[in-house]
Amino acid sequence: MQTLEKKYGLWTSIAMVVGVVIGSGVFFKADDVLTLTDGNLILALLAWVIGAIAMVFGALVIAEFAQRIEKANGLVDYYETAYGKRFGYLMGWFNGTIYYSPLSAILAWISSLYTLVIFGVAQPDNSPVTWILAFIYLVMAYILNYYTPILAGKFQVATTIVKLIPLGLIAIVGSVFGIRNGILIENFTTASQTVGSGVGSLASAVVATAFAYDGWISAVTINNEIKDARKNLPKALAIGAIIVFVVYVTYFLGIAGALSTTTIIEQGDNAVNIAANNLFGGVAGVVLSVFVAISCLGTLNGLTIACIRMPFSLAIRGQGPMPKLLAKVNKKTEMPTYSVIYAFILSIIYLTLWYGSINNWFGRYVGIDEIPIVLIYGLYIFLYIWYMRNFKDLNIWKRFFIPSLAIIGSLIIVYGGITNPSIGIYLVISILVILSGLIFYKDSN
Repeated sequence: MQTLEKKYGLWTSIAMVVGVVIGSGVFFKADDVLTLTDGNLILALLAWVIGAIAMVFGALVIAEFAQRIEKANGLVDYYETAYGKRFGYLMGWFNGTIYYSPLSAILAWISSLYTLVIFGVAQPDNSPVTWILAFIYLVMAYILNYYTPILAGKFQVATTIVKLIPLGLIAIVGSVFGIRNGILIENFTTASQTVGSGVGSLASAVVATAFAYDGWISAVTINNEIKDARKNLPKALAIGAIIVFVVYVTYFLGIAGALSTTTIIEQGDNAVNIAANNLFGGVAGVVLSVFVAISCLGTLNGLTIACIRMPFSLAIRGQGPMPKLLAKVNKKTEMPTYSVIYAFILSIIYLTLWYGSINNWFGRYVGIDEIPIVLIYGLYIFLYIWYMRNFKDLNIWKRFFIPSLAIIGSLIIVYGGITNPSIGIYLVISILVILSGLIFYKDSN
C-alpha cells in the first residue's frame, strides 16, 4: 500500500493533538457551558470533566490500536481491522466529508474574526472582510501543507507552544486573584446553593465542551508519516490528551476567579477579554486576541493536515471518487496534489454553508460545528466495544475499565446532541451523506 514519507517526530505528533484541540473553543465555550448549567460553576466544571473523560480515555483506547496497527490512516485502519473494509471506508468517507472539512472552514472564519478584532474592526462576525480573509487563510493553509509539509509540522509545534502561554497565565493568575479577592469562593458557594439545571442541560453542556475538546483524533491521520509510529503515536495521544484536560480545567477556574459567573454569562464571548483586562491591564485584551488568532491558525493548520490525508487514504485503497487520480503523489513536494485540491474544494463548500448558516439561509442554525462531533463520538463506541471483545491479552483495567469510561463519555455527548432539536434534522441529513459514500465503494477491493 502506497504511503507518504516519514517526516514527523514525537513533538509534532503531540502538537497535532494539543494544537488541533486547543483552538478557539476553549475561549468562547466557557460562557456557553455556564449558560447551559444556569450559572452553576460546579455543574459547569463537571461538564468539562465529563467531556475530558470522553477525550482522555478515548485517546488511551486509540493509543492501544496505534501500538498494534500501522497502515495508511489510523482511524480507517482501525475500523477496517475491526469491522471490515466497508465500515473502514465509511469511516474514512465520514471523516473526509462531514468531520474535518467543516471544522477547517469554521476555524478559518474564527481565525479571520479574531484577526480583525486585533485591528479594532467593529462587529466582524459577518463582515464581508471576515469572509474574504477566511478564504485567504484557507488558501494559505493548503499552500503551506502542499509545498512545505515539514514546515507545516514545525508551524504546528510553534503555534501550540504560543497558545499555551495565555491559557497558562490566565489559569494561574486568575485562580490566585479569585482566591485572594473571594470571587472564586463566592462562585463555588453560589453554585452549591442551587439545584442546577438537571441531567438534560448538563448533557448539552458536555456537548459544548466536546467542541472545545474535539480534534484529538487528528494525530492518527499522519500515523504512517510519524517516525517510529507504534511508539510515538500512542505517547502523543496520551500525553496530548492529558495536557489539554489540565489546561482547560485550570483555565476555566482562572476565568471564574477573575469574573463572577453572572458576568461571564452576560459578557458571552467577550468575557475572556474582560477577564484578561482585570488580571493584566488595559492592553491585555488586544494581546490576548493576538494569541487567540495564532491559536486558531494553528488549529486550522492541523485540520488542513488531516483534511488532505483523508481522500488520499481512501484513494490508495482504490476507494472513493477518482481513486487513481487522488492517489497520485507529486515527486517534488511528496504530497498528493489532487487530494489537496479535492480537500480544499470541500473546505470552501463548507465555508459557504457556514456563511449561509450565519446569514440564516436555512431558516435556523445548521449546526455543522457540533453535528460532526456528536456523530464521531457515536461511531467511536463501535470501536470501543470491539476493543473490549478482542484485546484479550490486556489486563482488566486496560481491557474493560478504560474503554467503559470512554463509552460513558461518548454516550453523554451523543445524548446531548440527539436531544437538541436545533440540530436533529441535520444530524439525519449528515447520516444520509455518510451512507451516500457507498456509491463510490468498490467490493472488489
